[in-house]
Amino acid sequence: MSTALSTTPYGTGGGLLVTPAEPGAQSGTLPGTQSGALSGALSGALSGTLSGVEPKELLDLLAEAGFLLLRGFGADMASFTDLVQRTSTSTTLDPARDFYSEVAQKVDAGLDEVGLHTENGNSPFRSHLAWFFCEKAAASGSQTTVCDGYRVWDELAEPVRTAFLGQDIVYSRHVAEPQWRAMAHHLTGRPADEIAVDELVVLAASLPGTEVTPEADGGVRYSFRTPAAGPTLFGERISFANSILGPSFNYEKPRITFADGSDLSDELLAAVTGTTGALTENLEWADGDVAVIDNTRVMHGRRAITDPRRTIYNALSFVETAGPVAA
Repeated sequence: MSTALSTTPYGTGGGLLVTPAEPGAQSGTLPGTQSGALSGALSGALSGTLSGVEPKELLDLLAEAGFLLLRGFGADMASFTDLVQRTSTSTTLDPARDFYSEVAQKVDAGLDEVGLHTENGNSPFRSHLAWFFCEKAAASGSQTTVCDGYRVWDELAEPVRTAFLGQDIVYSRHVAEPQWRAMAHHLTGRPADEIAVDELVVLAASLPGTEVTPEADGGVRYSFRTPAAGPTLFGERISFANSILGPSFNYEKPRITFADGSDLSDELLAAVTGTTGALTENLEWADGDVAVIDNTRVMHGRRAITDPRRTIYNALSFVETAGPVAA
């Protein structure tokens, strides 16, 4: 049986709070939409658990909203893992984090505030979706933040948009040997200690915009070239979704430049920081919540941790789509 869903706006943008519909509730459509695919997400026999959430219906809602917060479904690690796997064609990971299920890794980035970013946005491995499962909500603060790149792009001043449309940005950083070996193991399936650095160089050359150079200490320096703004998973509309303001908890902080090697000016960064700051919203977690974010459209981050008992897991995945950035 599928779960009948009820949706209400979450925050001031397109985000939605999704809950199981009350027994006997009438199906409907989202405000400002036509009946059809989206109305299917509000129909079906009530089961009230994540196991009844239909992947296509979830993705239809996500295409409109940018991010969804699912509440009241009695989620646990098993049902979260199942929903991710049923919705996705494949999953990916951060080799620096530990696994807690086939897809879930614990969010562990210290206690400081984390800047807005897209998951793996400074590498060629940016996922389509970013998922979160809140096992234990914080008693205070510690919220996850979200910022819709559609809204950011619309609000940025024309000179700022012109600068970012004019050329790509480049992330570059040193990656220590244990870290690049862990990633190479994930990509090839071979034992990490059997992979030669020359193989990594060849592999990187096959990834769009990516270059790897061996360094004397056994590590490598990689660079990744990509637009700061562009189309999304679900459409051609331009979104400002990147990792310019993002964290580097498990890795060296990258240098970020334009493709011609010039730095992003203080004025440009101030404009981005001001606009994103005004549009950033909090996800106020409750125990058992699940969130799914269009990682090609919506950036996320975190307020400073004030309750270290907070326990959140994440998963990264790809989906089948006819959208412009399908991979």
